[in-house]
Amino acid sequence: MDKSTIVCRCEEINVDEIETVIKMGATTFDDIKRLTRCGMGPCQAKVCMNLVNRIIHDNTDKPFSDLTPANMRMPLKLTRISALASSDQTITSVTSVFDESLQEVGETNREE
Repeated sequence: MDKSTIVCRCEEINVDEIETVIKMGATTFDDIKRLTRCGMGPCQAKVCMNLVNRIIHDNTDKPFSDLTPANMRMPLKLTRISALASSDQTITSVTSVFDESLQEVGETNREE
């Protein structure tokens, strides 16, 4: 692959950026993710994870079996589409959208 080839389309991370952080000591997909934002876009690494693992393998000679998959995280709060798509003009902030969504599922907003 050429150094300018885009690996992560969502965050526009190219091969050269990934190889640079590998030279800095990154050895896992999560290391590269933390340093470059690769895999943090809308697809959540579904497109780029295998390409990044290939680059790690090529640059470190680690076998594919030793490459751990990326840590996937769930969304922080459930948000109903009706709360986001509402034509209700009383919703004025992100907080009120989350509050309305929580009320629909019978939860209360707790200060933590």
